[in-house]
This record gives sequence, structure tokens and C-alpha cells, in this order.
Amino acid sequence: MELMLDGKVAVVTGASKGIGLAVTRALVGEGAAVVGGAHSVANLADISGVVGVALDLADPHAPALLVQRAMEEHGRLDVLVNNVGAVQLRLTGFLDVTDEDFLWAMEMNFLTAVRASRAAIVPMVAQGYGAIVNVASVNAFYQPDGATVDYGAAKAAVVNLTKSLAQEFGPKGIHVNAVSPGPVSTDLWLGDEGVAATVARATGVDLDTARERIVAGMGGFATGRFTTPRRGGDARRHAGLRANSKRHRNELRHRRRPDQDDLSMVTDRVGLCDLGRSSRRMQSAGRVVGIGAAGTRRCHRGAR
Repeated sequence: MELMLDGKVAVVTGASKGIGLAVTRALVGEGAAVVGGAHSVANLADISGVVGVALDLADPHAPALLVQRAMEEHGRLDVLVNNVGAVQLRLTGFLDVTDEDFLWAMEMNFLTAVRASRAAIVPMVAQGYGAIVNVASVNAFYQPDGATVDYGAAKAAVVNLTKSLAQEFGPKGIHVNAVSPGPVSTDLWLGDEGVAATVARATGVDLDTARERIVAGMGGFATGRFTTPRRGGDARRHAGLRANSKRHRNELRHRRRPDQDDLSMVTDRVGLCDLGRSSRRMQSAGRVVGIGAAGTRRCHRGAR
């Protein structure tokens, strides 16, 4: 894939697991230097070209510190991927979801992106270009779920933020987009403490039955399986679509291949940025790409 990222600098939040880890590896593979933030960065230690920063991104000061580290290490910032997030299943219904629950969901899923974007936009504006990719969720618009009512509301706020930032900063050369994953085969969904295991315990059924019921409740999967953070080669199947062509943009906006994975959707949005060029045409950026079905999730940070 020709993403023109050789020598560029990226910050990835929630970089140690799942989608965040796959994106980190993909960016390095495209020649970028990555500063990745997460609670634990042990998974990043052996990846050449990555600086892992252990911190709690729910701390109001942490996202800015992550951006500052990138500036100290490399003197610039070209790409920000706001991936960190968390979910708590609300299996007893809306009336049991407190104000504190909603505030927690907004803190973990929305304000983390707000703070990181606020810090990243300053150097991006100064250099005249940059790209921000926000990982939202189909829970924000396509597949609302009562068990994740607070999470869906927070992700809807992320979608709105994406469009607002794209409108304001597109003319300044900063391209802001969002991707909206559905269920992904990470620990959040399929791990011992993931969604299926949580539902199984709450409903008194075995794990396989819980997974079947979750999928059925979402209307089934078009592909018949969970998507993956990264499936080998998938991200490079767009190589025939020139990274910043009109055709490429239209492909991303209007069509999703049945085998498309979450990694390729994130890296494709970075690939739209043409980091060395400013364009007024990108004022209308921030279109949301929905990929897959949604469902319930339990609390798990940065492992989507």
C-alpha cells in the first residue's frame, strides 16, 4: 500500500492490543515512527520504530503528554490515531445506568479523543498538514444497543467531533476521519473476560451459546465470522487504488468488501491524507465508514 508515510511520525492511543496494536505495526511497516500509549506497553517493546509510553489515558493530562513525547522524540507529528476506549455492559437496563456511568463512558471514549486531538492539532497546524483518525463504533449510529447505551452515546459524540474538526481544520491541511468497527476478534469480544464470557455468566449459559445469541441478536454477520484486527495482506489489497485519487475516496465512502478488516479501514483513512499537501476539498472530510455489525461489549481499554 502506498500511504506515503515513510519518515512520518504517528501517535496511537490504546496501542498495546487489538486494533491499536495492529495499526501500530501497520504504520511502522509503512515507514512511520510511532509513539504508542497504553496502560502497559510490554507488547510494543520488541517492535522496531515504536516508542511505548505507559500511562493512563483517562488522566486529563495524559493525551497531551503522549503528544509531547512524540514532539520530544521526533520534533514533529503527522498522524494521530485515537483508538483507546472502554465499554461496560449494562445488562440490567437503562434505568440502572447512572449519571456516573455516562460520565465514565464519555471520559473513556470521547474526552480521550478530544484531549489528544487538541494537543495534536497545534503542531499539525504549525506545519500545515496532518491526519487524525478516530476509532468510533457502529453503536454510534447503525446498531444501537441498550446494553451499551452510554458507550453508543459517547461514540456518537466522537462521530460528531470528527465532522466538526474536519470542517474547521480541513482548510488548514488537517484531514480528520472516523472509522466505525463492529465486533472484532480481540480479547474484548472473545477473551476470558470478554463480551461473550460476561453474557454467559449473566444469563447462565455456556460460552458458545452466549456467542450464538449475541450474533443472532445483531441480526447475524454478513461474512459469517468476526472480523480481525489484521488479516494478512488485507490492508494491501487497496494497492490498486491510488492513495489520494477520487476513485479511492469513493471506494472508501460507498463500498466495503465482505472481507474488509478494521486495520485496512484505519490505514486507508491515513492514506487519504496526502500528508505533504493541503487541500480545500477536504473541508467535507470526516465521513464515517461503517464496517460490520455492532453488539455488546464489556469494560476493556485499548483492546478493540
